[in-house]
Amino acid sequence: MNNKLPMHEQPSSGFRTVDNARAVLDGTQKKGLPARLMPFLGPAFIASVAYVDPGNFATNIQGGAQFGYMLLWVIVISNLMAMLIQTLSAKLGIATGMNLAEHCEHCRNNFPQPAVIALWVLMELVAIATDLAEFLGAAIGFNLLLGIPLIIGALLTAIATLLILGLERYGFRPLEAVISSMVGLIAVCYIVETFLVKPEWGEIFYHAAVPQFSGVESLVLASGILGATVMPHAIFLHSALTQGRIVVRDDKQLQTLYRFEIADVVIAMGIAGFVNAAMLIMAAGTFHNTGFSQVSSIEEAYRTLEPVLGKAAKWAFAGSLLVAGLSSSAVGTSAGQIIMQGFLKRKVPVWVRRLVTITPALAVIWAGWDTTRTLVVSQVVLSFGLPFAIVPLVMFTRRKDIMGELVNKRATTVFAGLAAGLIIALNIYLICTTLF
Repeated sequence: MNNKLPMHEQPSSGFRTVDNARAVLDGTQKKGLPARLMPFLGPAFIASVAYVDPGNFATNIQGGAQFGYMLLWVIVISNLMAMLIQTLSAKLGIATGMNLAEHCEHCRNNFPQPAVIALWVLMELVAIATDLAEFLGAAIGFNLLLGIPLIIGALLTAIATLLILGLERYGFRPLEAVISSMVGLIAVCYIVETFLVKPEWGEIFYHAAVPQFSGVESLVLASGILGATVMPHAIFLHSALTQGRIVVRDDKQLQTLYRFEIADVVIAMGIAGFVNAAMLIMAAGTFHNTGFSQVSSIEEAYRTLEPVLGKAAKWAFAGSLLVAGLSSSAVGTSAGQIIMQGFLKRKVPVWVRRLVTITPALAVIWAGWDTTRTLVVSQVVLSFGLPFAIVPLVMFTRRKDIMGELVNKRATTVFAGLAAGLIIALNIYLICTTLF
């Protein structure tokens, strides 16, 4: 990525951003907080796309349609965990100049070689599951909006992804701007949806705070929501986005840079959390509360929205799905490259990674599988892969010899460990209740 180039080789947009950031860090930039914050915004917005991708559409629609507002608390807890985990990931890149995948070289010195290989294989499977969900979502979006076959939508998605990733040659700022704009567009679509639904706010606040389950299916969907919200590939990606973006050596400036990155995470993940909650609220208010609780697919939701809420809701839904699919597909491909390069120490061309991505999605479309169910299952796979990204992240960020001044405080490590423990416990319970 261009954000790793030496300063004299950076495109002008990246140079200006870094120059403005350094002026803030050394105290020569005296403008108001919004102007001082602006150069640091971007990495978390790219990572946040993973939190509003088509997998979220699938799990949130099914969760809201079948169980109403019951699983809102899962979104709230997942989003809080996402803020913590993405902050740790960003901090790892800032403090060490290496991303999480590259730190797996450190794993080789501490873990048996088979464990490292197993971790790499698992993360590749996670990356494939991620790409599958995002690619299918964009293809469905093209299908719903333009009425074209899914296979054509998949090919258009592949082309659009390469065009978006092509912005990297102009520096990190254009890509950040485009992805951030897409996240904003998705949020606007769901503001429209929320106003059209006219939800019951009392029930929303209650279910956002009170944990509840209702049978195994609600647990499956909760696991899917968790996997769709806290995503393994985003953990690897965020550390890569910050590792060479703004490099400082002074301890005081390093702490200041980290605080600005926390603000980036809170803002971006806050928007992503709102979108996730709005998805489930829309599904609960539109389908569960109006006799359409058996709506089980994105296509059904799209067709049902018009008679219930009108054309505006239908087009806002399809438009946000398409934008989410395209943006998250580009980000997922980038994350897959980072994972592969970090473990193999070899640069992988974008087209090769895109070919690996498109093959499973085309196979699903060709076989005629239920695309929404495939999306939900992919999110459950991501939930199972989460501990294998979170645990190494916590292990590295708690070590002062790796992190220096940005080493975790004890409380941070405890909360991150609890998050990992909760995810692992949920997955074990899911296996037990499903198989036995």
